[in-house]
Amino acid sequence: MILAGIGIVVAAFFLWRLDFDKAFVMAALGLVAWFLNYRAQMKEIVVVADLEDENRGDKQEDVED
Repeated sequence: MILAGIGIVVAAFFLWRLDFDKAFVMAALGLVAWFLNYRAQMKEIVVVADLEDENRGDKQEDVED
């Protein structure tokens, strides 16, 4: 997330200097960093949810026996 923020700040700096090509590249890299960070967070959430579902399934099997 920090890398994404830095990328956007650097892009703003390039915009201020009217260097639109570099601003676009830095903004795109910042957004890619943000999406990769978001993806990693979602993977962790999905893994935890799957483990919770498996644990609930085990408990339900114990109750049915």
